[in-house]
Amino acid sequence: MGNDPIFRALLAQGLLEGSSRILDLGCGQGLLTAWLNAASRLYQSGDWPPAWPAPPQTAIVRGIDLKAREVRRAQRAFGPDADIEVGDIRDANFGTADAVVLLDVLHYVPPSAQRDVLQRIRHALPPGGILLLRVGDAGSGYRYRITHWVDKLFMLLRGHGWITVYCRSVADWRALLQEIGFDSEVLPMSQGTLFANVLLSARRLST
Repeated sequence: MGNDPIFRALLAQGLLEGSSRILDLGCGQGLLTAWLNAASRLYQSGDWPPAWPAPPQTAIVRGIDLKAREVRRAQRAFGPDADIEVGDIRDANFGTADAVVLLDVLHYVPPSAQRDVLQRIRHALPPGGILLLRVGDAGSGYRYRITHWVDKLFMLLRGHGWITVYCRSVADWRALLQEIGFDSEVLPMSQGTLFANVLLSARRLST
């Protein structure tokens, strides 16, 4: 987690501030849950950067991941109280949440399914609720090509085969979010790497 700028940004920029119900889609082994638990302990002990906002203190994180092996690891790590389950984001029940976190996952599903997932996320959020969506920017030239091939190689080494990915430029992602009912802003999320990742911080509009 220390090498991934997203986890630091979530806390340093207060992106989950005020969120008591967090839905982590494609949660893997529950890294977000572990990070927030550690942040809460550090804050309560007083060992917290003074310039950072307080982390979520009473947040309940619910995780969904397609890989049963990853879910089992998370459940062993967090015990019987872990709210982490096996599911496919294309048809899983999202319930309700104040914030939805979707990191490096949505490009694995076809465009029509991407739209459906985002629409269901919108229905799960209240007006003003936040979606944190990290994607690779397909319009960023050589940095995207590096990101694309590293991603495919990583998935191959993990036993997923030579996968097809469905990426978009940041402009296209933002246009899709706007069509569905989100107002988004772009936060760079490739600091210290050669990758083309960005974080879209998207608020659900009331209409």
